[in-house]
Amino acid sequence: MSEPMIRLNRLTQSFDGVTVVDALSMDIEQGEIFGFLGHNGAGKTTTIQMLTTLARPASGTATVAGYDICNEPLEVRRRIGYVPENVRLYDTLTAAENLVFFARLSGVDAPARRVREVLELLDCTYLADKRVGGFSKGMRQRVGLAQAILHGPAVLFLDEPTSGLDPMGIKMLRDLVMRLNTEFGMTIFMNTHLISEIAKTCTSIAVLSHGKLVYHDRIEAVTARYGDDAALEELYLSLTPVGRLAEVA
Repeated sequence: MSEPMIRLNRLTQSFDGVTVVDALSMDIEQGEIFGFLGHNGAGKTTTIQMLTTLARPASGTATVAGYDICNEPLEVRRRIGYVPENVRLYDTLTAAENLVFFARLSGVDAPARRVREVLELLDCTYLADKRVGGFSKGMRQRVGLAQAILHGPAVLFLDEPTSGLDPMGIKMLRDLVMRLNTEFGMTIFMNTHLISEIAKTCTSIAVLSHGKLVYHDRIEAVTARYGDDAALEELYLSLTPVGRLAEVA
């Protein structure tokens, strides 16, 4: 049996004596679209920050694409893409200029050609020569996604990718994520609040509540047991009680 693409082993993070991710252990297999659910402050973003090597865990560890996040962070970074909730770009540059800059930083061969390829892949070549300072949230997300896949990562991390998007923007992003997964075999790790997107997109889900893993299963097992989106939402709400929310994500 092949090694999981992502393996968390009692991954823990604390801030000022408060545990925000509490001994999190789970496996995510290669080729999955994994949906990570939880209330604001549950620890989802902190988990992504550790898995992308942006923050070192207080204890425990994890591997991504077979590499240890603590001992082999550079190898992990070479194999991942990351789109934060708020994509940061250089507003005075065009989309193409931003992407060429980031491609060069990542050591991508023939940066300009690769940028054209990725923009075509994501059906957004029309953005290439426009300055990103005037872009909508959805347009910035598309450029952020292009940036994240320039180097052909094995794993793509998305932190609340649909936040602030209108229904059309959500659908376009969903289609892009599914295409990256089905055509290129990327494993997707996605934080989201949208139950409907989980049901339509993900192959497995987990629920985090106050830093603790309270549910983890394949989506077909979830839908077989709980039924439609409404029942799935009831499950989520029953597992993530309101109140006593942590102050950090």
